[in-house]
Amino acid sequence: MPKIPHKYFYLSALKKYGEHDPRSLCWNSLKNQQLRFEVLLEALGDIKEKTVVDAGCGFGDFYLFLQKHDRLPKRYIGIETLSEFAQIARRNTRQTILSQDILVDTLPKADIYITSGTLNTLTLFETALFLHRIFKAADEAVVFNFLCADKESEMYNYIPKEKMYELLKQMKATIYFEKTKYIKNDMTIGVKKCAQSLE
Repeated sequence: MPKIPHKYFYLSALKKYGEHDPRSLCWNSLKNQQLRFEVLLEALGDIKEKTVVDAGCGFGDFYLFLQKHDRLPKRYIGIETLSEFAQIARRNTRQTILSQDILVDTLPKADIYITSGTLNTLTLFETALFLHRIFKAADEAVVFNFLCADKESEMYNYIPKEKMYELLKQMKATIYFEKTKYIKNDMTIGVKKCAQSLE
């Protein structure tokens, strides 16, 4: 279970590395950030007519990745808890970036929600709540990655695959995409709503 306060964790990294370095978002490297984005894009498929919400958008890097690969959705909305990061994301993307707490605030409806790296510093309880809330706000699907392992860390939130499957079962989510082995201890899952999903 992470023991470092979320805000301190990220703002300390921003102060150390600056806004143009993926390490400010606690990515190990630009390469790993881009690998995760490539897998997210694989899971998303055709989004040109979709509204996509990037939950925990950081500096808006995923939007810039979509732009670079000519895969922009019809509408992009970013949500970022830290106002300092939200300001940078607005400047980088010139898109709608909401400064909100995803665990508490009312979330915008969208076709698809994505989140990359955000679950890494949450507790297991916060992870379940986070996924529950974005799944409820998504009309079609949610795509996310997480640290997949049965291990303890003072900083990061590792979740065994079976535990994640149980969380998704409780949400009545249907898994349509899953991928591992692109980065050690990382897994990407795409889920869709079934007939008896959250109301």
